[in-house]
Amino acid sequence: MKKVLIGIVVLVVVLVAAVVAIPFFVPKEEIKTRITQGVEDATGRKLTIAGDLNVSVLPSLEVVAEEIAFSNAEGAADPNMAALKELRLKLQIWPLISGNVQVDEFVLVDPVINLEIDANGKPNWEFGDGSAAPDASASSSESSDDGDGGGSAINQISLGNIQLVNGNLKFTDAASGTTQEVSAINLAVKLTDLDSPFTADGSLQWNAKTIDLSVTSDNPRGLTTGEEAPVALTVGTDVIKLSFDGSVATAAKLLVAGALDVSTPSIRDLAAWTGNPIEFEGTGLGPFNLAGKVNVDGATYSFTDAKLGIDEITGDGSVSIATAGAKPQIDAELNLGVLDLNPYLPPAKEGEAAEGSGGASSDAAAGSGEPADWSDDPIDASGLQAVNANFALTVAGILVQEIKVGQSALNVGLKDGLLAVDLTELNLYDGKGTGKLTVDGRSQVPAITESFTMSGIAAEPLLTDAAGFDRLSGTGNLNIEVSAKGASQRQMVENLNGKGAVTFNDGAIKGINLAAMVRNAANAFLDPGASESQKTDFAELSGTFDIKNGLLTNNDLKLLSPLLRVEGKGTSDLPSRTVDYRVEPKAVASLEGQGGDSGAGGLAVPVLVSGPWHDLSYKPDLTGAIEDIAKDPTKALESVGGGATKALEGVIKGGGDAEGGSSDGVKLPDDAGKALKGLFGN
Repeated sequence: MKKVLIGIVVLVVVLVAAVVAIPFFVPKEEIKTRITQGVEDATGRKLTIAGDLNVSVLPSLEVVAEEIAFSNAEGAADPNMAALKELRLKLQIWPLISGNVQVDEFVLVDPVINLEIDANGKPNWEFGDGSAAPDASASSSESSDDGDGGGSAINQISLGNIQLVNGNLKFTDAASGTTQEVSAINLAVKLTDLDSPFTADGSLQWNAKTIDLSVTSDNPRGLTTGEEAPVALTVGTDVIKLSFDGSVATAAKLLVAGALDVSTPSIRDLAAWTGNPIEFEGTGLGPFNLAGKVNVDGATYSFTDAKLGIDEITGDGSVSIATAGAKPQIDAELNLGVLDLNPYLPPAKEGEAAEGSGGASSDAAAGSGEPADWSDDPIDASGLQAVNANFALTVAGILVQEIKVGQSALNVGLKDGLLAVDLTELNLYDGKGTGKLTVDGRSQVPAITESFTMSGIAAEPLLTDAAGFDRLSGTGNLNIEVSAKGASQRQMVENLNGKGAVTFNDGAIKGINLAAMVRNAANAFLDPGASESQKTDFAELSGTFDIKNGLLTNNDLKLLSPLLRVEGKGTSDLPSRTVDYRVEPKAVASLEGQGGDSGAGGLAVPVLVSGPWHDLSYKPDLTGAIEDIAKDPTKALESVGGGATKALEGVIKGGGDAEGGSSDGVKLPDDAGKALKGLFGN
C-alpha cells in the first residue's frame, strides 16, 4: 500500500510539472495555432491573434492576448464580427476542482462587435450549418443522468476585476437598411461571492449622448438558481430616466414584480434623440412621467396603480396584456383630469379666427389651393384583428380650441376585428349626450355604424366657441343615426345612409330684426347698430334629414316666430360635396310661435343656396317670389299689412323709404352679401 501511495504522489508531481512546463516548452506560435484551429473547427470562422500571446497555468490560469480578431460571415459588410485590442484572463485552477469559479481578472480592452442580419434575414451569429453544434438530446440525457449535476455543478462564483473598457457595438439590418451603433461602452462588475451583493456599473454612448447604467442585487445566488431575487436597475441620460426596484425570478417562467418609474423633460427631445422627430406644429409633448407597479407572470404583463403626467394633463389607470392565447388580450383603464388638447393642435393661421370656419374654404375659393376632396386611399382595418381589447376612459373635461366639454366617459371593446365604442356620458354646454360607434373590420371591406343623441345644448356658447358664430341662440337637441361601408373614404361617403333631426327652441337669430324690416326696411338695413342690438326671436327652429347613398335630403326646415316663418328644403350631394337648397322666409300677420302654422300665408322672397361646399353662392329667387305673389297677390300683401308692402317696394324697386322719402330709394350696403353669407355660416 505504501508503494502505491508513493506512486500516486510521484504521478501527481510529474503531471503538475508537465502542466507548469508546457508554456515553457511549447512555442507560443504552436499555442496560437491550436487555439485558432480549434475555434475554426467549431465555428467555421477564422480567429487570428496578431499580437503577443502569453499563457501560464500555475498557480492560476493566466492568459494575455493582443490584437485578436474573429472573422465575419461571408458577404457581411464588416470583415470581422469581433475584434479587441487586448484580453486579460486570470482564473484560479484549484477551486474549480470543488466546483467553485474564482475569476481574479477578466478584462476586454477596446472590443468591437459587429452584429448583422443579411438581406435574407440570416444573422451573422449563426455559425456554419449547425453540424458542429453539440447534440442537444445527448447533452440533456447526460445532464439528467447526473441528477443534481454532480461534479459539474457550480457551487460558488467569485469575480474580481471584471471590466469591459471602451467597447463598441454595431447592429446592421440589411433587410430594413437600418444601422445602430453604441460606443464608449464601459462596464465594471463586482461580485465577492453569490451570497454577497452584486453590482454592475457602467456607461455607454448612443446618438451622441452618454447613458449611465447600474444594476444591483442583494441575492445573486437566487438569480443563478431561478428563485426570487431583489433587483434594482437605473438607466439615465439627460433626455430620459428609468428606474426599477423589485424582484426577478427565472425558474419555470419569468416572474418580475416591482416599482417602475420613467420620466423625460421633453417627449419631443426624446423622440428626436431616437431618430423619430415629432413634426406637428403644436407646442405640446414636453414633460412626461409614468410611475406604477409592473408585474410579469410568464406570458402576462401588467402595469397597475399607474400615475401619468403629460404636460399639464394628469391621470391614473392600469393595463394588463395576456399573450398566451391565440391573440393578445389587452385590458386597460385610464382616468384623466381636464384634457386640454390645444397644445397638440397647430396654431390658427392669420385671419382664420376672423373668418370663423371659412379659413380653408376661402383659400380654396381664392385659388390658393385645391378644394378638399374625399380620399381614394384604401382603408385597411385588418389591424383590428391583431388583438382583443377592453378600454375604459373617463375625463373630467376636454378643451379643444374654444370648445369646452364637461365630464365624459366611454368604453371601447375590440373582439376579433369588431370595434365597439360606447360614449356613456358627455356633458356639453348645459346639455347631455350619449353615442355609439362600431367599426367592423372582419371582412376586406370595413363597415361603420354610428348613433348619437344630444339634448339641452346651449347653442350660442357652443357655436361661438366652435366656429366663432354668435348669431344663433336657443336650446338644441340632436339625433343622428348613420351607417356606411367601403374600401376607401370616398366609397364610405358614397354608401352613407341614415337619418337625423335637429331642433332649437326659444332662441333668436341675432344681427337682424325681421319684424323691424316689415315696418321700415331702410332703417333695418342701414342702422349701423343693428348687428349689435337687433335680433329675431323664434320659438322653434327644426328640421330632419335622410341620407341615401350619400345624398342628404331635407324637406322640412322651419323657423316659427311671431311675424316670421322660414321654410327650407333641398339636398347636399356628399360625394360631390355640393349643395342645392332653397330657403323661403315669410313675413306673416301672426303672433304664433312654437307649434304655429308654418304654412301661413305671407310675403316670401326665397333664397337659393347652391354650389360646391368651398364656394357656395346665395341668390334671391325673385322669379319664385313673383310667381308666389301672382298666385294670390291680395293675400300675399294684405297678410302682412301696408308696412310690408312699402318695405318690399323699398327693397326690390330701390324706391322711396317707408316714410315716402327720397325717390333715389334705398341702396343696400356693399357688404350685405357677406352679411347674408355669415348668417348661413359660410
